[in-house]
Amino acid sequence: MSKVTGSEFSGRRFRIDDFAKAGDVATRTGVYGTDSTSGVVWRLKPGQEIVPHLHNMSDDVWICIQGSGVFYPEKGEERPIEKGDIIVSPKGICHGMRNTGTEDFIFVGILAPVPSDYVALK
Repeated sequence: MSKVTGSEFSGRRFRIDDFAKAGDVATRTGVYGTDSTSGVVWRLKPGQEIVPHLHNMSDDVWICIQGSGVFYPEKGEERPIEKGDIIVSPKGICHGMRNTGTEDFIFVGILAPVPSDYVALK
């Protein structure tokens, strides 16, 4: 991920709609990256999933912008998640989700520190 040129505030202001890309699977689009953190926008069409996983060295914060679904706080567990929720997953803690709604699910993800690992739990 690199700084976006031409955006306002010298690459510090971004529009979610410019990054919320849809694909055949849950789609993660990088917004920014620094030496200590990264920011992405995720878009999941109805039925798409981010498998349960964890990061051994990083916290992952999700800020839910649109839609509804289920969050995986542990492998095999599901909890409702929706627009307006903020999910904090400290390092070493399971997280993932599936869009169970009728509209696309969009959230901003902030991961720190970076670089980070990814451990799939499914």
